[in-house]
Amino acid sequence: MEREEQEKIFSKKIRAGKRTYFFDVRATRSNDYYLTVTESRRFQKDGDFVYEKSKLFIYKEDFDKVVEALQETVNHIKSELMPHVDFEQFKNTEDDFHDKHHAKKNDEDFLLGSSYKWD
Repeated sequence: MEREEQEKIFSKKIRAGKRTYFFDVRATRSNDYYLTVTESRRFQKDGDFVYEKSKLFIYKEDFDKVVEALQETVNHIKSELMPHVDFEQFKNTEDDFHDKHHAKKNDEDFLLGSSYKWD
């Protein structure tokens, strides 16, 4: 197993149009934990799709400061700069719908090919 695979403890993926964000908890050799935030952006180059990645490392001593600053910044945008926008509309995106539908279809395909019998 590669070192990269051993280090990843927890992962959360968020799809956002042509971008995907990964929040990964990783461990150091001395079992200290940190967070990596990776943005993967898909775009076309020379007729092919390519991915550009940017990565941010956040260490345990900065967790609370980063979360607080992020929340304060988002709240400022929502309340001061864009109070007219209904941010609730973005909670269930089209990507979420497709992900759930695709997962459900895969479950159905699995069950149809299995020994389960439908009444």
